[in-house]
Amino acid sequence: MIEKLPFGRTGHISTRLLFGAAAFSLVTQAEADQTMELLLQSGINHIDTAASYGDAELRIGPWMTRVRDQFFLASKTGERTYSGARDSIRRSLERLQTDRLDLVQLHAVIEDTEFEAATGKDSALQAAIEARQAGLVRYIGITSHTLHAPVIHRMALERFDFDSVLLPFNYMLMQNEQYRRDFEMLMDICQARNVAVQVIKTNQRRNYGDSPHTHATWYLPFDTQPEVDLAIHWALGRPGVFINTSGDIHVLPKIIEAANRYQGKPSDAQMENMLREQEAEPLWS
Repeated sequence: MIEKLPFGRTGHISTRLLFGAAAFSLVTQAEADQTMELLLQSGINHIDTAASYGDAELRIGPWMTRVRDQFFLASKTGERTYSGARDSIRRSLERLQTDRLDLVQLHAVIEDTEFEAATGKDSALQAAIEARQAGLVRYIGITSHTLHAPVIHRMALERFDFDSVLLPFNYMLMQNEQYRRDFEMLMDICQARNVAVQVIKTNQRRNYGDSPHTHATWYLPFDTQPEVDLAIHWALGRPGVFINTSGDIHVLPKIIEAANRYQGKPSDAQMENMLREQEAEPLWS
């Protein structure tokens, strides 16, 4: 049974595994349908997609006409201007075949200049606020994907009362002293303000480098059950965070299996041993 917790201040009791619909970017409708059935069977009740995830919104849309109320539905806009984000949000609603999003997020705000563009005057943030006022979305979040992510999110929370943040989190990343310090500072703020924290790259092993791409993920994931167990259990050992699942539908069942049998956080010794055996490397970007 996958643990459930309140998703920040939203009031929704979300499973700690959120389905990362980047996994639907390039799949067929039949493959998406099989995965949606798996989500329903496993009890996962939160979907996180984005306008930029290929055909993901189109793959989810037919299901929202039938099971919309069974899922907390989140999407993202990568637009930075007011007009671009306004149109992006409405296009996502059409593609998802729904009249509302539970959460819209400013997507992949990486650099300080992007942050200013996305949250300043005539920005995507203004479009998200307007969409909330119109009842098209209920909550507003922000995502960032690099070592700078905790800093971006602290800046964001000073500027606006975002309901959620999303950023990288895994054992290797937290061995980076600066990142760990920035992450902990952000977590303190989020806990104090009841901001939901979503984490990504929990199941990453290393960059592909020159090796063949074997999965739909942009990094090489752990893909044997024992290693997936350790990576996911370590992340679940952090109270209050929600794991955005892998961008590969074939790795997803192993992540679900790992979450179903979570009984506690692995030790540092277990993690270090696994990393040595798997030749895992830090992924800093």
